[in-house]
Amino acid sequence: MFQRIKPKTLLLIIVAVGIVAGIFDYQPLWSTISSFRPWNLGLDLAGGSVLTYNIDLSKVPAADQSTVVNGLRDVIEKRVNLFGVSEPKVYIETAGSQDRLVVELAGIKDIGQAIQEIGATPFLDFREVREVAATSSSVTAATSSSSTLSGQNLEFIPTDLNGRYVIGAQVSFNSVTNQPQVDLQFNAAGAQIFQDLTSRNVGKPIAIFLDDQLIEMPIVQEAITGGKAEIKGNFTVQSAQTLVERFNAGALPAPITLVNQQTISPDFGKNALNTAILAGIIGTLAVMVFMLFYYKKLGIFASVALIIYVAVTLAIFKIIPVTMTLSGIAGFILSIGMAVDANVLVFERTKEELKRGLSHAAAVEEGFKRAWTSIRDSNVSTLITSAVLYYFTSSFVKGFALSLFIGVLVSLFSAITTTRTLLRVFDSRDKKPVPAAE
Repeated sequence: MFQRIKPKTLLLIIVAVGIVAGIFDYQPLWSTISSFRPWNLGLDLAGGSVLTYNIDLSKVPAADQSTVVNGLRDVIEKRVNLFGVSEPKVYIETAGSQDRLVVELAGIKDIGQAIQEIGATPFLDFREVREVAATSSSVTAATSSSSTLSGQNLEFIPTDLNGRYVIGAQVSFNSVTNQPQVDLQFNAAGAQIFQDLTSRNVGKPIAIFLDDQLIEMPIVQEAITGGKAEIKGNFTVQSAQTLVERFNAGALPAPITLVNQQTISPDFGKNALNTAILAGIIGTLAVMVFMLFYYKKLGIFASVALIIYVAVTLAIFKIIPVTMTLSGIAGFILSIGMAVDANVLVFERTKEELKRGLSHAAAVEEGFKRAWTSIRDSNVSTLITSAVLYYFTSSFVKGFALSLFIGVLVSLFSAITTTRTLLRVFDSRDKKPVPAAE
């Protein structure tokens, strides 16, 4: 892709990108200019708590357990967001036959309130609506649709209908339009309450709340008997499934119990961060010293490329943004070694070509060409391993895998483009022009 760019021009671009990335990485300097993209620190660096809950699915039918678990996670995530925690994580872990809900709260101040709010069972209820604007949605025994109200002066009146009367919800497809829809079913007592509620609200909306948060507001077209209703609208399969999960989270009994709590103090996190940064600096300097000692002038080019690599990679972490944890920093430091490894392969191949009698410029080009296969294979293997670790492990290992994956991708660019350009511009010992980049 750099065929038409002269080596000196390309080098200027690379150096400029490295300088901008370095300024962007340095939080104290950047924060005086703008608050754009601050570093996201994980719980082990910022301090906070990890809460682990057992999910009791003993009273939930096997067919509904998956949607209930996903619905619980969605509800708890919404509760956690109310605490103002930076980058909270809520996810499900399965240990044998037991599903566990894990909540990571980085920088949380009132952990007692968080435990109290998170541990409450989701509450689903139906409310009458007054002073609403007209909508295009409806709910009937056979046809219904969902939409958003445009009115501003709305009054929600509580009713006797809540989640304890709901047997469950599921996604189905309309037999005529084949569009996704949500089916609701009430028990005998709920069916009667729902019939009375829809009878007195024909032509009016009924608001459905989960944990006091409005999740749907269909309009009743006619009184609904039999305890069954369908909600139709511009659903996708995913949006319909999400609504079903929320219904089931508040309708089916699946209490959660706190079984483990780990708290990390902010001071400990700060010390861990400082130690990790120091380790990264020492590791990088040690690699640079080795390259300078062993490869002399070539080591200078490798060291400059390594500095640019570090700056660019950290900038990418910040832009995405990647939540930095101790494991993530470990993955990044490992990628530094792999970035230099590519240079080692190139330099060793270059030495071999020089021994064969090639000119220095030709040896450099041939060294890059012959080393590329080994560099490609080793890095692709690492990328595959990182992807497997990311998708099939817990969050601690995921941080390591993600930072390593990104680092390896950037190292490919650094070794093949940055180091090569430096050599072409500053290390051409022949009078003959150096061939253009391939």
